[in-house]
Amino acid sequence: MIAVALSGGADSAFAAHLLRQEHEVFGLFAVLAQRDPEREIERVNRICQKLSIPLHVVDLREAFSARVISYFKQAYREARTPNPCIVCNREIKFGLLLEKALALGAEKLATGHYVRLSHDPDVGCYLLKKGVDPDKDQSYFLALLDQEKLARTVFPLGTWRKQEVIRESVKLGLFELTAPESQEVCFIHGDYRQMFADEDFAPGEIVTVSGRVVGRHRGLFAYTIGQRRGLGIRLGKPYYVVALDPQRNRVIIGPKKYLLRQTLRLKDVHLVCPAKGLPERCLVRLRYRHREAPATVRRTDHGVEVIFDKPQPAITPGQFAVFYEEDAVLGGGEIQPFLPEPEKE
Repeated sequence: MIAVALSGGADSAFAAHLLRQEHEVFGLFAVLAQRDPEREIERVNRICQKLSIPLHVVDLREAFSARVISYFKQAYREARTPNPCIVCNREIKFGLLLEKALALGAEKLATGHYVRLSHDPDVGCYLLKKGVDPDKDQSYFLALLDQEKLARTVFPLGTWRKQEVIRESVKLGLFELTAPESQEVCFIHGDYRQMFADEDFAPGEIVTVSGRVVGRHRGLFAYTIGQRRGLGIRLGKPYYVVALDPQRNRVIIGPKKYLLRQTLRLKDVHLVCPAKGLPERCLVRLRYRHREAPATVRRTDHGVEVIFDKPQPAITPGQFAVFYEEDAVLGGGEIQPFLPEPEKE
């Protein structure tokens, strides 16, 4: 028996359709931070009725708040830019929700992620690979999963393209029951800064890379690397946030060239298949829509150092760098804070 994590969207619904043709299947809907959970439950229930599969609803709001939303807010408090989707996949979807699926009698949990899974008998590991649709590949978001979790998962859409899924869902009369695809983080409705409205943050200086004070900020939580708008300053040419300095409570800005960096450090590096290890040369992706770039990887006393062949734009502390070998995910780790070298502008 396979449990399918249903979100109310077309991808997970079509994944359930594919699996029910050869397996006994039930739907599993997690209440996390939806604006109107009752409405979403009703939507998922209609999908399950269409597919003739039972539905189980599990309330994970308390755990989601403690493990994902708290992480999200704490990262901004510490002048880092979080990636809640990566953490949610590890802690909630392939953590607590997987545990619930197994407790309900399922052997595995399926999702609508566009990734592929295979087993390498030479190293005895499950390998997580990119989906065949380059525009929908979601392997980046699953880089923190381990072998125990992968052994219990199924990804039916890894060999499908999004347009094929939509076309077939329309034919089945399934697409009209699903919700439009969202590009937002599920618990953010509008500007994420509104989540900090009741908190006090110390204002501080906005300085250029040369140390010249040019303005004041309202709290480091409100800024992220690469930001150009909302700085409240005019210097005659575009300036971007190039670093945050929590020790001195400063936002550091500079011309676009200062967004380029060639080296970064990672902490808590996770390997999908520890038996494969981490090669000295691999491809590294810095965010979901970043095209992975070749780099040299070195282990140091402080973690893992990544040195790109060519400088990369807007490397952001708090985000995750993910290692690839061709189309296989090797693992990833959180990007550590850094400060630019002071220079004349």
